[in-house]
Amino acid sequence: MANLITPLGNDVYEIDTQMAGHTGITAGYLVLGDRPCLIEPGTSGSAPVVRDALDALGVAAADLASVVVTHIHLDHAGGVGDIAEMYPQAEVVVHEKGARHLASPERLVRSARMVFGEAFDRLFGGLKPTEASRIRTVDETGVVDLGGGRRLESHYSPGHAKHHVGLLDSLTGDLYVGDAAGIYIPETAEIRPATPPPDFDLDTALASLGRFRALQPTRLLFAHYGPVTDVPLTLDRSEEELRLWVETVRLAKDADLDLDHAVAMVVERTAGRYKALDDPALREKHAVLNDVRSNVAGIMHSLSS
Repeated sequence: MANLITPLGNDVYEIDTQMAGHTGITAGYLVLGDRPCLIEPGTSGSAPVVRDALDALGVAAADLASVVVTHIHLDHAGGVGDIAEMYPQAEVVVHEKGARHLASPERLVRSARMVFGEAFDRLFGGLKPTEASRIRTVDETGVVDLGGGRRLESHYSPGHAKHHVGLLDSLTGDLYVGDAAGIYIPETAEIRPATPPPDFDLDTALASLGRFRALQPTRLLFAHYGPVTDVPLTLDRSEEELRLWVETVRLAKDADLDLDHAVAMVVERTAGRYKALDDPALREKHAVLNDVRSNVAGIMHSLSS
């Protein structure tokens, strides 16, 4: 268990939630203190891993005060219902556009099954409903009390998803970016876009990156995967990648090419930009949640809307 927990300072701990048994793909974060807070619990299948990590960090069933998700995609929030059962005193905090799907997850699960097919159960394990009385919503901004005057401030950041928020730690300046800044690959320090259908929108995504810049965070904490200290460079690279992918897919669409041809164009135009793709093991691991076809499909959908 110790190798799944990484202390990041100031009572912040990264937890490898081991989605579908993979390491280094999905990270949750625990902020200890007077009111312990779990950020990004991961999938339903990850819930036992997260519980064991919290046990190792001294957080008992009655201790956890809050569970916060940046958005309700199942790699981030699929375990919310399980964790809520395990920690009965914890409130669940989510953007108002996602709350009903945590209380009544049937539509969200059905949609995810259509996208992931036979891999759904292996990757996610489902989504248990959370009692509506346990859910607290935030809108454009919100606050989660961490105790001792410390707080998480939520900032609405759609573009990747309509129900996405960034979370800023008032003590450390850490910004939990969810998927709004893309996917960070720690092995190669590279950023790739996260543009799945149906919510992706370039202008909205760029505005969210601008909002992140304005917050002047000291560090970015990615759910995929880990902490990044070079904030300006990372946000700039995120914007650069988004613009490149969208420009390429737009060229394909303007030429009346189908999805397969658009994927091929993106692969050709981005060849050499991602060292991680040169390593077959890394390529396979990161394709689990961030494959080119899904990203291109999201961009094509946005350009057709």
